[in-house]
Amino acid sequence: MKIIIIAGLVAVIASLFSALYYLYHDRGQGTRMVRALGIRVALSAALVVFLVASYKLGWIAPTGLR
Repeated sequence: MKIIIIAGLVAVIASLFSALYYLYHDRGQGTRMVRALGIRVALSAALVVFLVASYKLGWIAPTGLR
């Protein structure tokens, strides 16, 4: 469970840095930055949904993993 959560956070951070890279290299002429930020938002939302579902299913508890 910890590996899945950490992998999700790493993917969100990687998408954020790719958006930063496209911001500097496209100079506002492309849509790659917007797409990367959209992916980051989708990954963040999916991670939150996964955490809530995991809590409801009893896979994680307020005190940590079981």
